[in-house]
Amino acid sequence: MRDLLLCIPFIFLQGNFKKKQLQHKRVQNAYELKYNGVKNNLQKHNLNPKTYSLYIRVFKYDGIVELWGKNTTSTTYKLFREYNICMSSGELGPKRKQGDYQVPEGYYHIDRFNPNSNFHLSLGINYPNTSDKILGHKNKLGGDIFIHGDCITIGCVPLTDNEIRSFYVYCVEAINNGQSSISVTIFPAKMEGENSRFLNNLIKNSDTNNLWTDLQKGYTYFNTHKKLPNISFLKNGRHHISTP
Repeated sequence: MRDLLLCIPFIFLQGNFKKKQLQHKRVQNAYELKYNGVKNNLQKHNLNPKTYSLYIRVFKYDGIVELWGKNTTSTTYKLFREYNICMSSGELGPKRKQGDYQVPEGYYHIDRFNPNSNFHLSLGINYPNTSDKILGHKNKLGGDIFIHGDCITIGCVPLTDNEIRSFYVYCVEAINNGQSSISVTIFPAKMEGENSRFLNNLIKNSDTNNLWTDLQKGYTYFNTHKKLPNISFLKNGRHHISTP
């Protein structure tokens, strides 16, 4: 969903990121309303508010966004917050062209923060990634995919204005702590148990099958080890998943 107002690519602002964000009224308001709860929740899960880093998982079918965190002294992540997705669009499967209303699926990262979003606050996902550019419709891939406020969508992940405030604060704090990139993996569903059988029955083509196979590998590795696998892109659009 297009988000036309100011976006801040945080890579250029590390070390001064939170200060820059707090120049914007909606971010100020988010901190006034949510920061104490954010800090308390981190401490409740033994995460240091000054040093933690984040990993985000999105499950389309389940309608859930998970926040995982770890301290700099730890090698493993722990789940510390879940959000409900307010509304969905499209169907399970990858996004392959502009205007298909699909929420992308795959391995991504947050590439921009928008403190003046049309949808209160928003965080951009780097769709199209390398795989999308290889496998999608050339020159018609679309873009501007965000996790945002409000409760409307044509391919994004809305959390409502109230919930995006704390989500945004968690992400600002992680970048301000020195995290260079917040990884986001978007899954069709939790890839285990009944969901796995359900997904197998939905596979319509090799494109979807290949993507879900690659996502399954990353899902299983992370669930087992609570560590992020290394992800690289192959020339055919597939993913190479390896252990750190």
